Amino acid sequence: MDYFGEVKLRIALLCLIALANPALAQTNDVDLGDMLDTAQQWAQENLDENVLKALQTVDRDKVADFLAHYQDYLNGDYVLDLAQLRDTAKVVLPLLEAHPETQPYAAWLRARLDYFDAAEALKKLAPPPPPKPGKLRPPPVNPTFKAEQEIWIQKLTPRPWPQGAEKLVPELKAQFAAEGVPTELVWLAEVESGFTGGARSPAGAVGMFQLMPATAKHFGLSLWPWDQREQTKPAARAAAKYLHQLHGQFGDWRLAIAAYNCGAGTVQKALTRYHAKSFARIAPHLPAETQMYVPKVEALIRHREGAELEKL
Repeated sequence: MDYFGEVKLRIALLCLIALANPALAQTNDVDLGDMLDTAQQWAQENLDENVLKALQTVDRDKVADFLAHYQDYLNGDYVLDLAQLRDTAKVVLPLLEAHPETQPYAAWLRARLDYFDAAEALKKLAPPPPPKPGKLRPPPVNPTFKAEQEIWIQKLTPRPWPQGAEKLVPELKAQFAAEGVPTELVWLAEVESGFTGGARSPAGAVGMFQLMPATAKHFGLSLWPWDQREQTKPAARAAAKYLHQLHGQFGDWRLAIAAYNCGAGTVQKALTRYHAKSFARIAPHLPAETQMYVPKVEALIRHREGAELEKL
């Protein structure tokens, strides 16, 4: 590979590597040169040669913009910032879909495009007040949990079932029922992956239910020689066990779903810090993705099953 091909490859890798390493996107003051070096090292250690070859067509400006802001916004606490990434994400997605080697990452990103659209809709409903002369702009305020609930109901109510879901849902429900978990919760698979068994996040989560390696192993899945996270029944059983454990810890399905997304430790710290007992009370203080994730799951269960999450 010549010099320019090497540079092009290293730029292409950024759209995936940055998502795998939040430290690369914790600030908007990005040193692209340092990030390229880190990207190259990470790629050599984690991606096989076919993936490396397939990632040579990503647009430099779009990837750099996506890289500089994506993880920072998703892990940040201000939901409306996600709206700024909508257009860039929609450009990056077809680049990932263009090659079989990167399609698992495309499935992961595709399931998250909703967050950007919802943030844009919320932003239009409550535009920030204009700055007053001689005064600092007031700090941004997150939308209320109720406002997010309403947006997700509007977005998801007309949505048809994903392709292949009619066959998969009964299989998934059987696994959830076996673990004593409400079968309506199988719709987490639509939110996490669009029911794509091969979906893969650059952070290492895999499968319909986007299980991280440590979580999968804890609940009895094998990652080698075949990754059971990609298999329908074993993955569903592990996800159900995890949800059962989280509900036992928090005694509330909204909090359990939040913990599934951002971790039980993050949820517990917020509950303790704000002397709270409900998701609605701590929602504005959780990562932006989690603020979106819980009302999306709730609205989807209402749409698909006619059931209320809190009454399951």
